[in-house]
Amino acid sequence: MTKAPVHVVGGGLAGSEAAWQIAQAGVPVVLHEMRPVRGTDAHQTDRLAELVCSNSFRADDWAGNAVGLLHAEMRKLGSVIMACGDAHQVPAGGALAVDREGFSQSVTERLEAHPLVTIAREEVAGLPPAEWDSVIVATGPLTSPALADAILDLTGEGQLSFFDAIAPIVNFESIDMSVAWRQSRYDKEGPGGDAAAYINCPMDRDQYEAFIDALLAGPKSEFKDWEHVPYFDGCLPIEVMAERGRETLRHGPMKPVGLTNAHDPQTKPWAVVQLRQDNALGTLWNMVGFQTKLKHGAQTEIFRMIPGLEKAVFARLGGLHRNTFLNSPRLLDRQLRLKAQPRLRFAGQMTGVEGYVESAAVGLLAGRLAAAERLGRPLEAPPATTALGALVNHITGGHLEGGAGSFQPMNINYGLLPPLEAPKKDADGKRLPNKERGRAKKRLMGERALADLDAWTTGAPALEAAE
Repeated sequence: MTKAPVHVVGGGLAGSEAAWQIAQAGVPVVLHEMRPVRGTDAHQTDRLAELVCSNSFRADDWAGNAVGLLHAEMRKLGSVIMACGDAHQVPAGGALAVDREGFSQSVTERLEAHPLVTIAREEVAGLPPAEWDSVIVATGPLTSPALADAILDLTGEGQLSFFDAIAPIVNFESIDMSVAWRQSRYDKEGPGGDAAAYINCPMDRDQYEAFIDALLAGPKSEFKDWEHVPYFDGCLPIEVMAERGRETLRHGPMKPVGLTNAHDPQTKPWAVVQLRQDNALGTLWNMVGFQTKLKHGAQTEIFRMIPGLEKAVFARLGGLHRNTFLNSPRLLDRQLRLKAQPRLRFAGQMTGVEGYVESAAVGLLAGRLAAAERLGRPLEAPPATTALGALVNHITGGHLEGGAGSFQPMNINYGLLPPLEAPKKDADGKRLPNKERGRAKKRLMGERALADLDAWTTGAPALEAAE
């Protein structure tokens, strides 16, 4: 008997991952993506899983970083996003960064080739048709107005909103490498083994102060209708950070720690601007942490004040777009279903997670939950000791209610996982220095998470393979 398809609305990272998981479980899926029929303010192509901001999936160390642990869990569960990210990685120190074009092309090709995936290039205007009895809404921050309004009407609550800012991208050949140098902080090697994955542009104190003055004085793009909307702290425009204090940038994205100027080893920079490789060819580099709402003309002028970028040619300037998310603790159950209409599941940034990997992770879970439901093999969310389970807890019940607007999007972090006591001794019984205890604790939390995920996978009802 042919199974009715699950419908996934939105072909971003979350929607693509959800569709893949459903199909791999042996359930047909229709993935609805409105591009190119209807474009958005941020996308440039019609490819699935297009990266519109950074090209980084952030730290890839499962034993020392929460997002690295999330990477490892997703790999264990056959994530198409992680598989394509690994296949198209570019040097980025301890982070997993990808060639954005190769990555999205690979995701698109894999889904197009899957026998149980149908890709429908169309806008879902308003609520999905009633006959679609299982739907995952993964339309992200750029949900079409018609669908957003329909969701608002259905829930009876307003969506919360914040701004996402985009960093500029520079042509490599326009960077003055007689001033800049290649080095990762503390010479840390990344997944590709490169310990010199970043380009560093040094500033002395006077150059830094002049740069801050220019940032504060530069003309910004304003959106009057959105002025009440808060920024998400993980994606603050650089000029907003500067407004919070003149030293904020020097202790944030422009911190000079762990770096030695190859051209002048005896002089420690007052601040450093880093650029990270953005494509496999190494011809494009993005300015790390330099999301901005400066007007384009001002960006060119101000960013060319940075030593080494005096003649920078920008392949893309920074920009700003609005993001939206649901009051998920009130609206969604632990199956990620809308309480007001359980045929609708939600995934990705709309649920109140922030970041590429987190969005894809919720898509992965939504896909698995929907497939299990379709197969008549109900599946519980992973345990809270895993990074995946911790995200579900955050968006469906881990939040402490603090009044209207208190639920905010969050990246994965160790604070979302049940705590463990930091060990005082190593495996050989030797006393650990205080600074080593935190690292050992993170590793133990990672080991616990991966073991508990294995147990969850083994104990969960088996999903049919699509092979």
